[in-house]
Amino acid sequence: MQAKHYLLFYEVVSDYVTRRAQFRSVHLEHAWKSAERGELILAGALADPPDGAVLLFKAESPRVVEEFAKNDPYVLNGVVTGWKVREWTTVAGRDSINPVGIQKNSK
Repeated sequence: MQAKHYLLFYEVVSDYVTRRAQFRSVHLEHAWKSAERGELILAGALADPPDGAVLLFKAESPRVVEEFAKNDPYVLNGVVTGWKVREWTTVAGRDSINPVGIQKNSK
């Protein structure tokens, strides 16, 4: 089975920046372990306003992403109020999984 890209979207509490502080180190440890396994590619909070987060994964199944979320200290401690996983068909860029080249017009 070929790996695919998946996006994990987090919905967070209104006082996210304050509430995450006590769980941030264990959340980041969880994230970096996933990155070391080659699953988590990029992750971070949305800014201005900080009202969510987006995490990019590369995995053979969405189960990897779902398990990450279910075990994330932010989720377990109510900092994240909801989450969803979406497959992302990447077609352009160095790390795209389904690269599509530019068609040149012939004259």
